[in-house]
Amino acid sequence: MFDRSSLYNLKPMESAHIPLKLINQILEQSQQSPVNEVCGLISSHHHHPANCYPITNIARDPTHHFLMDPRLQIDALRTMREHGEELYAIYHTHPKTPASPSTEDLRLASYPEALHIIISMSTAGTLQLRGFRLIGKTTASVDISVT
Repeated sequence: MFDRSSLYNLKPMESAHIPLKLINQILEQSQQSPVNEVCGLISSHHHHPANCYPITNIARDPTHHFLMDPRLQIDALRTMREHGEELYAIYHTHPKTPASPSTEDLRLASYPEALHIIISMSTAGTLQLRGFRLIGKTTASVDISVT
């Protein structure tokens, strides 16, 4: 049986520090497709966010949903493992809604140990970036600081 625990950070998380470099990569990806949800993974090395892995959204309606391309997701997780990294966070954007988990986000959350970052693109001129732990049908906010 495959042990997923080696793929992500299992430390309890009340706050997270994300390098500006990674936030800028996510924002650049978001701006290339502002009407669609974009998504990806953030790795960590020794529990410090290290790299951003954009993943293609293959949802039938990408304006309201995200579904990571499974092949690209597996490739990203493999690359992380090969570089001694772990899955730290899963991110996606909400083009027209606030940065809060939707019912679908809760229903589809597959990695409760990972930080879930949601970025709202509906705020004029202001970045709304929020972090959560998604466990079952519940959420726990995680304070995010950009370093």
